[in-house]
Amino acid sequence: MFFVQMSGFPGSGKSTLSRQIAERTGAVIIDHDIVKSALLQSTEEIQIESKLTGKISYNIDWSLIEFYLSQGQNVVFDSPCLYQEMVDRGIAMSKKYNVKYKYIECYLDDFQEINFRLKNRERMISQISEVTSEENFKYTLVNSKRPADYQCLVVNTGEPIDSYINDVVNYIKK
Repeated sequence: MFFVQMSGFPGSGKSTLSRQIAERTGAVIIDHDIVKSALLQSTEEIQIESKLTGKISYNIDWSLIEFYLSQGQNVVFDSPCLYQEMVDRGIAMSKKYNVKYKYIECYLDDFQEINFRLKNRERMISQISEVTSEENFKYTLVNSKRPADYQCLVVNTGEPIDSYINDVVNYIKK
């Protein structure tokens, strides 16, 4: 059994890769954008603070992850991994359920391509439509959180998915 924690800038290909992983391994995907978008749509009339919405949606995500791991399911968590707390929680959850912890970063250091993808995708309410500052983009890329004591896989998602999907599946299975 395994728990895969995805990471990467919005638009870098996390959801596309997550779906391919699930298709090839039978894993359940917990997609943070689906949970957060549902929460935002449910509370449109109430106007909950953005930070609180994020916190609530992550708590829902982690509850779902724990439920599926407790049921013996492999899980892929599709969410940017921008905080050390996310990495720590993923590792702790993996240890609790005695499953392999895997961390995959979708890396695309191309401001123009990221914006092209963001502007041309079918966007959920929780997702950004573009990146306005290349400085913030670079800062986020450099400050992505990775687990210190685990082998991580970084994939160049500027390449076709067929060029790295087998490496991803092999990394998960080993």
